Amino acid sequence: MNPSATGWINKHFPKLLDYLVKNPMDERAFYDSLRAKGFIYGHSLDTLLDSESSQLKWTVQEKTKINLFDALAFTYYDTIANARQEDCLEAIVSFYRQLDKKEQYFIKIPLGNESASSKVEKIIHQRVQTNESALQKSFSHLITNALVFIDILSFDHYLITQGDPYEYAKNLEAVLTESIWLALQQKESKDEYNKLLIKLFESSVRYNELIKHTHTEVSEINLKIITEPLEQQYLLDLCSLSLWDDEKIDKHEREFIMQFCTIMGLDEKGYLDAVLAVKTFLTEHGTEISYLKYSNPIKHFYSQTTSSVGNLISRNSNRLVREIRESRDLVILLGQSTTRDLSKEERKVVKKQLLDICKSIPSLAVFLLPGGGLLLPILVRLIPTMLPSAFNENLED
Repeated sequence: MNPSATGWINKHFPKLLDYLVKNPMDERAFYDSLRAKGFIYGHSLDTLLDSESSQLKWTVQEKTKINLFDALAFTYYDTIANARQEDCLEAIVSFYRQLDKKEQYFIKIPLGNESASSKVEKIIHQRVQTNESALQKSFSHLITNALVFIDILSFDHYLITQGDPYEYAKNLEAVLTESIWLALQQKESKDEYNKLLIKLFESSVRYNELIKHTHTEVSEINLKIITEPLEQQYLLDLCSLSLWDDEKIDKHEREFIMQFCTIMGLDEKGYLDAVLAVKTFLTEHGTEISYLKYSNPIKHFYSQTTSSVGNLISRNSNRLVREIRESRDLVILLGQSTTRDLSKEERKVVKKQLLDICKSIPSLAVFLLPGGGLLLPILVRLIPTMLPSAFNENLED
């Protein structure tokens, strides 16, 4: 199952339902599972059906799409008695349509007579995109979906109350971002990690065009609207993530988070759970998380791009090899490029013929976008490792 191709929900949904039957859990246990996978922290390193994701080498963005859908589906089945698959999909479309009626929202609900599953696929694809350029959306992942769990809480609120999910989501997002911003200000000195986390959360804002960071005390934040256990735990988890740059939370920071617990009527258990969870996650996976790799942004972007392009090529390798073999001039020049520098005219030929080939393979359309030509050197470099050894050995023939 490929989360980047159409029809993935119809293939994945039955597997998810089977998993939930074999692994029954309440909403808190499900939340903990998503948190352990990184979804709550805005960077999905795996999915609930992790064996499938590792086998198919899904990208971070694809794993986020799966986790978002799984969370929406679980919320529906956990809330609605005698839930049915088609009703679940229709409810998800209806939910996002309620959000979409606000002109400043970012989702374009598909029109026409296409199936509910197809509409949900397109909605989720749009939802996990970042606020970056088209090229960076596909390859950078420097800014991820740190606040995407707001969708899940809003969907649950929508199913229970049938009220306007937009106002709920907007108010919840405002409280969360103000709390995170205030948490980040607790640091006496702001290093690159802090600055990127601020950018991470600000770039993840979806429901508020402009949130003014004017609060200086926890008591100034409207925490009265944070009443549900998952809302409270989500807030503590994000604040703990914001404070965990030096692999510890000092006394002052602990007292800061405990202010949230006191106002929300929680004991120290909520705080300890959040701190232990973020410590465990970052200790085990810190080196895998893109927004922690701030030391060299250019190197990070190139590394992410190479990995993404490589994954894209491997999925289309059979057809790409066939197309390349049918272009003799390109085969010769690609082979010669491994032993000498091509001339300016030869590079133009390679670029033109590679772009012509990409036109015939829809999944490689990213190379045709503005700026896509910058990816061609990576494509050329990866091709020799993809093609069989006979490719170079038979060039002289």
